[in-house]
Amino acid sequence: MTANDRVAGIADEVIGWRHRIHADPELGFQEHRTAAFVAEQLRSFGLEVHTDVSATAVVGILRRGTSGRSVALRAELDALPIQEASGVPYASRNPGAMHACGHDGHSAILLGAAKLLAEGGGFDGTVVFMFQPAEEVVGGGRRMVGDGVFERFPVDAVFALHNWPGVPEGHIAVRTGPQMAAVDDFELRFSGKGCHAAMPHLGDDPILAAADFVSAAQRVVSRSIDPLQPAVLSVTQIHGGRFNNFVPTEVAVEGTCRFYEAGLSDHCEAEIRRVAEGVAAVHGLSTELTYKRGYPPVVNPADGADIAVAAGIDAVGRERVLTEFPPSMGCEDFAFMLNAVGRGAYAWIGAGEVGPGEGLHGDRYVFNDAVVPVGIRWFLNVVQRALPADNGNAA
Repeated sequence: MTANDRVAGIADEVIGWRHRIHADPELGFQEHRTAAFVAEQLRSFGLEVHTDVSATAVVGILRRGTSGRSVALRAELDALPIQEASGVPYASRNPGAMHACGHDGHSAILLGAAKLLAEGGGFDGTVVFMFQPAEEVVGGGRRMVGDGVFERFPVDAVFALHNWPGVPEGHIAVRTGPQMAAVDDFELRFSGKGCHAAMPHLGDDPILAAADFVSAAQRVVSRSIDPLQPAVLSVTQIHGGRFNNFVPTEVAVEGTCRFYEAGLSDHCEAEIRRVAEGVAAVHGLSTELTYKRGYPPVVNPADGADIAVAAGIDAVGRERVLTEFPPSMGCEDFAFMLNAVGRGAYAWIGAGEVGPGEGLHGDRYVFNDAVVPVGIRWFLNVVQRALPADNGNAA
């Protein structure tokens, strides 16, 4: 690790950008002001800027030297539909919207890296800065891939970072293999004949069927998936009935499945359907399953993880880079970009310990500004590792 006063010199400016973005959060595919600010900054650095790529996405291009190599760096623009309760001076001024996951910090960090790379170079090739809309839930990364971002801006690898409460502050965590889980959602409907609650023999009882399904569905993980293969099935919603004295004709059951092995998507759908049909048959009901494939798992290939680890060692030292740790059952639509390119990595920047309601997606979450220089250094070093120049120096 070598000291770089250029990073320290812009840290306060980058933190100021983050606070500005934080105060004006916008939800997925509505990030017009945020995208305009990012585009304005990139142009001021001298980058080639594109805002016609996919929805509200912004792409900046920076070329140096003569190499045909290229690398993409990605950050997110969107906020969450949460009412902020952090109490910080720059808190959200938009009711019902909050940067509760740190996307404001990630975008500001990537802007800082773009500024320094534009000023100082230190690489040979092309860097594509991708500011993605709608990471939360609605899949802006999937849309960007579908809209042909990598056909228009082909790259050899793609990298991203995410602040991570619970990992020691300033540490970098990146592993070969799964780092984030896949997520699928399901909605199941049990339908039959309604009846008066005092005369249950005259109808069917989809509520009882739903209760049986919740219990029986636990066998999907416990008895149909290898116990050495992590998986989670959670029922999260049950809706049915409007009156206290009437058994409803229909009950909806909703939930989610999470896993690291992509092939478990088909398996979970088939098993949920089999259990649901068995329960429905026992109760004399009909059933209908809607199974929605969500984000695939984020699985870091070894060569991309090696670059990310080396960049982390350059930034914070070997003793502060973690490569052996449990992956998260959370999900990330960076998976679509990583799968499309086939090379790269996703890393966590440790944000330290936090209290209840202060973690990711909490209404009292506060991005740890102390990790801003770490994130900038990591991005700079990823570029220098992926696109080395003869005079490249670690940040």
